[in-house]
This record gives sequence, C-alpha cells and structure tokens, in this order.
Amino acid sequence: MKIYVDAKATRDGNGTKEAPYKQINHAAQVAEPGDEVLVFPGIYREYVNPVHGGTDDARITYRSVEPLKATITGAEEVKSWKQYQGNVWVDRIDNGLFGSWNPYTTYVMGDWYFGPVDKHTGAVYMNDRQFYETTSLEECLEAKVYGRSWERKNSIYKWYTEQDEAADQTIIYANFQGKNPNHENVDINVRREVFMPQETGINNITVSGFTINKAATTWAPPASYQDGMIGPHWSKNWIIEDCDISHSRCAGISLGKYRDPVNDQYFTYKHVKSPTQMERDAVCRGQYHDWLKENIGHRIVRRCNIHHCEQNGIVGRQGGVFSLIEDNHIHDINNMQELAGAEISGIKMHAAIDVIIRRNHINDCTMGIWTDWEAQGTRITQNLLDHNYAPDGTAVRIVGAMQSQDIFVEVGHGPTLIDNNLLLSKASLRLATEGVACVHNLMLGSITSIGANTDYPGVGKTEPRFTPYHIQHRTEVAGFMTILHGDDRFYNNIFVQNWAVEPKDQETVVDREPEDTEQVGTNGFDDYPTYDEWYAPFARLDGTYARENDMNDLMSAHFGHLPVWAAGNMYFNGAKAWKKEQDNFINTTDKVTFELVEDGDKTTIKTNLYDLMGEYYEGIITSDTLGEAFEPEQRYETPQGDDIVFNQDYFGNHRGVSTVPGPFVSGEAAQKALWTK
Repeated sequence: MKIYVDAKATRDGNGTKEAPYKQINHAAQVAEPGDEVLVFPGIYREYVNPVHGGTDDARITYRSVEPLKATITGAEEVKSWKQYQGNVWVDRIDNGLFGSWNPYTTYVMGDWYFGPVDKHTGAVYMNDRQFYETTSLEECLEAKVYGRSWERKNSIYKWYTEQDEAADQTIIYANFQGKNPNHENVDINVRREVFMPQETGINNITVSGFTINKAATTWAPPASYQDGMIGPHWSKNWIIEDCDISHSRCAGISLGKYRDPVNDQYFTYKHVKSPTQMERDAVCRGQYHDWLKENIGHRIVRRCNIHHCEQNGIVGRQGGVFSLIEDNHIHDINNMQELAGAEISGIKMHAAIDVIIRRNHINDCTMGIWTDWEAQGTRITQNLLDHNYAPDGTAVRIVGAMQSQDIFVEVGHGPTLIDNNLLLSKASLRLATEGVACVHNLMLGSITSIGANTDYPGVGKTEPRFTPYHIQHRTEVAGFMTILHGDDRFYNNIFVQNWAVEPKDQETVVDREPEDTEQVGTNGFDDYPTYDEWYAPFARLDGTYARENDMNDLMSAHFGHLPVWAAGNMYFNGAKAWKKEQDNFINTTDKVTFELVEDGDKTTIKTNLYDLMGEYYEGIITSDTLGEAFEPEQRYETPQGDDIVFNQDYFGNHRGVSTVPGPFVSGEAAQKALWTK
C-alpha cells in the first residue's frame, strides 16, 4: 500500500493521495510490512517514531517524492526576537515547547567525554549556520573569534542561554552580527532525535532521499545509549540512502547501542569502575540482549551527504555489525571544536565486525575513520580521505580533544583490512592495535601510535587493556586479550613524505601530541620481528609436546611483540622503510609533487608520482599472502568466508597478472576524477 504525506495539504487526511497526512509520524504509526510512505516536498518539523518494522521479504519504505525536497528537522523557527544590545537579540521560549526534554538545560556530557561540560544540546542557526555557544552573556556580546575553530570566520556568531525559573522559560541571546533575525531563517534545536524508533527491534526499514537536520542529540559513548538524528535503534536490515544529514549537536546517524539501565553512563554517575571495564560489560551483556548475527546489524548507509555534525557523521557500538557504509560524502565533522572526547570522528565504530566501509570521501573532519575495539573482519577500501587535520593558523585544540588522522584502529585483534585507499592527511594511520593489513594504499602522512596507547597507567604499573575477539563472522565472544602489537602486514603501498618532519622540541602540536611521529613509512616497526624471528623460541618444540618448564620458558615469547610482514612498498621524499623489508623501491633522489585539485564537482590529483616509479611491478596479493590474524585465527577474507584477490584498484580497474603498487592500476587511471559530487 502507498501512504501519502504532504505538509502543504489543506488539512490532515487519512494517508490517501487525495487526502494525505500532514505529518510523517502519522504514517509511521500505521505503516505495515510492504507499505511505501511517499512524502511530498516541504519542511516537516517533527519526530518520526516508526512503530512497525517490515519483514525480510516486505520492507517498509519512507521515500521523499522529490530527492532532498522533503526536510525532516528537529528545530523550530523563531520569529519573535527583540533587540537586546548592539548585534545581540533575545527571545523567551516557554518551556512547555520542550516537554520533558529541554535541550537548554541538558549538557553534552557522559562517559569518555573529556571536554568542559559547558555546552548544551540546544543550538541556534541562522540560514543553516550553527552559532557558537558562550558561557556568559558578556562573551556573547563581545563575539570574539574562537581560535580553535576550523571555520574561524563563522565563530563570531554566538549564543547564550539561561533559565527564568519563575516564568518557566528558556531565554536565548544570540549575536547575529548586524542581521535582523526576524528577517532571516533562524531556528533552534527542540527535539532530541528526528527519525528513530523508541522501541528496539523495528527491522527492515528504508529511508530514502530526505534532508534530515538539526537535533539536540546527546553525547554517544560506547557503553551507553547512542542516539543520533536518525538511526535504527538496535534492530537489523535498515537502509539509509540518498539523504542529506547535517547539523546534529552530536551524532548524525546512529547505528549503535540500546539503553541498558544497568550500564548507561556508568562511570559518569557512579565513578567506581573504569569505563573500559564497562565496555567489556557492555559486550558481554549484549549477548543477553539479542546481540547475535541473526538479530542485529546488517545496515546499509549509502550515497548520503553527511556534514556539520559535532561528534560524528556515523556512530555505532555493537549495533553496526555486518553493515555496509558506501559512497557517502562525510565532511566538516567537529569543525566547531566545541566538543571534545574519545568518540569524535567522521565514522566512529566499536565492534565493526564484518563491516565494509568503501568508496567514501571523508574530508575536513577531526578524524576520518575510527574503528575502536573488535575491528574483526572490518574492511576499509577504495576511500578518499583528505584534509583531516587542523587548518593553518588554528589554535591548539580544546582540552580533551583527540589527535587528528585519516584512520585510527584502536585495541582490536583483527583481521582489519585497509586497501586501495588514498590517505592524504598529515597522519594517515594511527595503529594502537594489532592484526592490520595495509594493501595498495597511497599514504602522504605518517603511521603513529605503533606499540603505544593501548594500556593505562595504574598504581605503580601499567594496566593492560584487555579487549574481546569473537567467533569468526559472528558476535559471540571467543576470548579477551591485551594488545601485543604487531601482527601487521604492508604490501604494495606507496609512502610519500609530503610534509617535512619538524625538529624535536619545535613541533606544531595543534592536532597531535609531540610523541606522534611525522615520519612517513614503515620504519616505526624496526624493532619488530619477522615471522621467523618471532617463531624461533617455539620452533624447538616442533613435532613434540610441551613438558616441564616449557610454559615458563615461553612466557616472554607469549607476551612479546608479534611479527610484521612487508614487501612491494615504494618510498619517496624521505619516507622510510622497515629495516627488515627486503623487496621494496626507495627513491632518494627525485621529488614527488602532489596536489589535490577541487574543480567544481570533481576532485582529482595532480602529481608526477607515476613518472618516477619506473618499471617496478609486483605480484597480485591474495588472502593466502596475508594469512590470518593471530588472536582470532581468522583469515583476511570476505564476510562470507571467501578469499580476496586484490586484482581491482581504487576505481575497480582490473590489475592483471602483475601490478604497480598503490591504489591505481596505472598513471593514466590516477588522472581520473577521484570523487564526483
């Protein structure tokens, strides 16, 4: 059945074409498996709470009749501003508008939030520009440039809020920089979410072609409830496609966790257990709350434009398993630099089990992709990541803010596969983890956190951080282990030292720490063993069984660094190779130039790289080349368990019987448009 919605209808109807509903949520209360909700152009200021899901054979589809012409928003227009002083205007909002959830008394805070707790989930916008919140009316009047912002020219637009408890009103002051807000499009956050079921288990829904924006979303930490402007809320088989998603106070799309009353913001309010322990609890308790392959995950997010959200474009803890994130443009995430903590990134996934992230363009984000804990069977492929670092002139980041890089893999056991990507930021990878394979990438930036940032300082000693690994291609926990580091593979990559290494004690640490290396290449693994070196202590027991003191004798080997493999890589402009890599190409004489060119709707590169590669060819890499990740004993393979042959490049071009390193099959292919808007 087709159900029709038209905000411009004369009056609310019954959902027929002749008498459409005026609100999408009316349709969401009656839509049944197989129904299609067709939404005509207009602005829908409402919260959509689907109460029914579809089935595997009969989805429920919500579709904008004209792509991006139906806007669902969590904001309300304000047209009753009164001039207060100079550029600052004031309005009073009756708190009854907010019901039980007032964004102007609710702060952004929670587990793993490290920034000052002085920003509300509310927000003020003028012509789709989000204003910067101040902590005093004086700061709002003064309207100084905020030096930490990545868009400093916009940071003079300020707002401040306070409560009139006697009148039960929210007072909002805003600096409109000379504009009359009653003559502009000014709105404020009112609703916490825009399109998200309150109940769990609402499966098999498609949301297609909408503009979704402006919600008072809350901080989304990994062991607690994770809301977003739109999300499935602990269900399976959702598709979010062809949408424009922007201006969430925290997360744009949530693929994440349900609310567990026993473990929700535990550290924030009870304090007595480490938040890392509560993450382990969340993993184990999830087993009792339907976290199984048959029940949860299998989401698709595709062809969306996701931007100007202040925590994440996409967030997901556990609920994002077995999902596909493809062909999205994710950009300008956390650019305001008002929020800070361990959960900020273009894409932030915990337990990205068998998740594929492919063909996305991720740029101008505090961090591009962050796979934290349990990145097992994760594949990050054919993505373009660039400018994920602070612009020149930016002040040192806010207290509690994380470092910037294209991809961060943290405390997982693998297998995590990173292939055929362009990683063009100052830090390409942060590998505080093990079990990663990098194949056919182009990296202009460094690899940081090798052998570091996985454990915690305890009382007089370092406390190892034990994280889970899982039954292969499933969610059931197979075991827990600390991070030994290593078990990493680098094949057929190109490393270019695009930025000079700054002298010691003269580092620019706007978006990194002094210990974060700027040196490009694999030389950070110089102290790591080859496979033969690593296996030598065990080799004496080949063909026999352990006895007497063997367990004690091998203890140091059991907890030492795991081996590293590297071959077929190319190094330019002073990029350095792992000292044990024997098959590589190092050019120490020529200068590689590289420029990312934005020309209208197209992004291309201009480089002489392929003129300097000569006739260096390598063999085709396969799953057999990569082997298996050590701890889960799982091969680098597809989610279906099939082998991977790396015979396609960034564009999908065929590589043949041999190949040049890097993400392109040839220099000619590298001249094509990398991304088209």
